[in-house]
Amino acid sequence: MNQLKHTDGFKRYYTLDYFYKHKFHSKVFKVSLNGGFSCPNLDGTVGTGGCIYCSKLGSGEFAGNKKDDILKQFNEIKEKMHQKWKEAKYIGYFQARTNTYAPLAELKEKYELILKQPNVVGLSIATRPDSITEECLNYLEELATRTYLTVELGLQTIHESTSKLINRCHTLECFSNMVQELRKRNINVVVHIINGLPYETKEMMVETVQYLNQFDIQGIKIHMLSVLKNTPLETYYQIKPFHILTKDEYIDIVCTQLEYLNPNIVVNRITGDPKKEELITPNWLVKKFVVINDIDKEFIKRDTYQGIYYQEKK
Repeated sequence: MNQLKHTDGFKRYYTLDYFYKHKFHSKVFKVSLNGGFSCPNLDGTVGTGGCIYCSKLGSGEFAGNKKDDILKQFNEIKEKMHQKWKEAKYIGYFQARTNTYAPLAELKEKYELILKQPNVVGLSIATRPDSITEECLNYLEELATRTYLTVELGLQTIHESTSKLINRCHTLECFSNMVQELRKRNINVVVHIINGLPYETKEMMVETVQYLNQFDIQGIKIHMLSVLKNTPLETYYQIKPFHILTKDEYIDIVCTQLEYLNPNIVVNRITGDPKKEELITPNWLVKKFVVINDIDKEFIKRDTYQGIYYQEKK
């Protein structure tokens, strides 16, 4: 079928499900949590207003209710997930906003509480590259010796003009430095990127993936830009409408990105997953599994796979 070693069935890219099954010999699902953290791009530390696409839930639409304590969130979401998967292990996923942006004592309290729960095999911590202190890095280094730890860094794009437009408020150098700091400590890194950002071409989006190949990262999350209600992006889109990728355009771009991606990088996510009631556009995003299936079909049509055009730098 193809030359990709990290696959079973018909998938032509290295899926997170495949990785978990081979690492933990069990079904593993993430339990999405809202730790009640803020963001330096909201409180004026590095900026105000946040990234223009970010919802009021801070990318935590499927996380728990921040009004509830972490343990209550964990148990409620875990039980919902068990309705689909009866036997599974868990990874606590601190998802909403910037999950290293708090005093170390608060971080420790919340992280360690989840790690104490039965069948928790690891933590995933979503954050920004400008929001991990040296003190926090040292703690994460120690934590990574005790559990399967992943730090998820938002990059979104390597292109400075886009980064300014979406109000990221950190530099590419900041991102690069933090990836290297995390890897020096043997901490797993997953990078988030967004396709369909205003005025970016297919070539620009592919360049973002090719840039990531220079780093020893363990995973990537590929999102499609969604215009959500009550965000700065909604206002921008109303004033200056820009092209929103069609489903076919998105599938073409993702397949091309993966063809150039290091085949040892795990694809943690391959499409967006917005709440229907919050979504303005694109409507095709609500049919998540249609998009995933169409990506599979496109790879078969091309007869290609993740990493076919990847060239390791000497």
